[in-house]
Amino acid sequence: MREEEENMLEKLFHLKENKTTVKTEVTAGITSFFTMAYIIFVNPQILSAAGMDAGAVMLATCVASAIGTFLMAFLANYPFALAPGMGLNAFFAFTICGSMGYSWQAALAAVFISGCLFIIITVTGVREAIVRAIPMELKNAISVGIGFFIAFIGLKNANMLKFTIDPGKYQNFDGTIVADASPIPAFNFASASTLLAIFGLIILAVLYVRKVKGALFLGILITSAVGCVLQFALEIDVGVTAPTGGISIPSLAPTFMQFTHGFGELFNFSEGVGSVLMSVVSVLISLVLVDMFDTIGTLIGTATRANMLDKEGNLPRANGALLADAIATACGAVLGTSTVTTFVESSAGVSEGGRTGLTSLTTGVLFLVAIVASPFLGLVPTAATAPVLIIVGVLMMASVKNINWGEFESALPAFMTIACMPFAYSIADGIAAGFIFFTITKLFKGKAKEVHPIMYVLCVLFILRFIIVM
Repeated sequence: MREEEENMLEKLFHLKENKTTVKTEVTAGITSFFTMAYIIFVNPQILSAAGMDAGAVMLATCVASAIGTFLMAFLANYPFALAPGMGLNAFFAFTICGSMGYSWQAALAAVFISGCLFIIITVTGVREAIVRAIPMELKNAISVGIGFFIAFIGLKNANMLKFTIDPGKYQNFDGTIVADASPIPAFNFASASTLLAIFGLIILAVLYVRKVKGALFLGILITSAVGCVLQFALEIDVGVTAPTGGISIPSLAPTFMQFTHGFGELFNFSEGVGSVLMSVVSVLISLVLVDMFDTIGTLIGTATRANMLDKEGNLPRANGALLADAIATACGAVLGTSTVTTFVESSAGVSEGGRTGLTSLTTGVLFLVAIVASPFLGLVPTAATAPVLIIVGVLMMASVKNINWGEFESALPAFMTIACMPFAYSIADGIAAGFIFFTITKLFKGKAKEVHPIMYVLCVLFILRFIIVM
């Protein structure tokens, strides 16, 4: 790289100050991209269930992810990547458009409104105040909980888990709803893709203990190469997809600006002002709270792992990071996709050494490249990226030692935060459980003054959300 380009990157991202290099940042950005690239294919599948054009949603997913990740790079100089959030896209398709009966245009309008609310809350400093109000013991618990959560995702993606529905019947945990069923997880080592993932996990472990530079990314490449050999040379199905068809870019027209047609339906007062407001408010509360705390949780958890928090346990430049998320959500609605949020898989890039916005810039560029290169992404199977999430989950467990397990009013909220994230399959729900039990235990311990006033407000909002979605 020429000296002028290196100097420009140094000025933009302060690489020396953050004790990193261009090579490390680019490798971290590539690693983050491959661990979250599945969203390019999964998001269209989910939103098409609401009647949206899958091709347009795929393009909107790539562009919105790139925009959000670029904003993170330049507004906050952090190595976090953004994309339409899992869970939030299911809420969009199956709750707003499914059980509540709204059209996808109206759902996009709701996402756009929530994005605008995010921007207002962020610009006024409310979101940053919320981050500062979270006690350090819960911040540590959030980091550990996210570690468990992404490790669980890794085990799930590796097909190492099967879920018992009825005797003799099994279903992989993919977010689908099974009526009157409580899935019970059990280990599964029967499939070839699972064995490939285990091989990848072993490779990553060896590379990591040998302190090989770029271990996570190198592990993805090695496992993908082995997967291609198994799939194409030995005809063993491990989830690798051969490139098909020529390079083509779908049209964005079917979804672009379609949110403007949803306002009339969203605020159709002919059915009564009270019922409309209750319905809209319930949608917005869910969108706002889930996105806000998914983002806050990811930022805190990943930043804790990377030692980015200051001495008071706060994240410098948090407002820029939160503003990037807020703007990206509004842009995503304009383009035609569900809520864009900071991805927990960003922690893979951070674990690879990413410390600045150059990591995010690299990931964002790859999202744009994916628009034309998507036929080739299938060469990197889920079995190659799932072990990365398991390894990152292990690394994020370090903060567990900072929790005061000998004091019950600290131990219970921390445990609820950690346990509920993977079991409820939601960062936001884990944070909600931790907040509620932290406030209750402190209140009845006679330590009400130790609870920040914002925590009381958040507890009420979380309880209202749970009541509304019951």
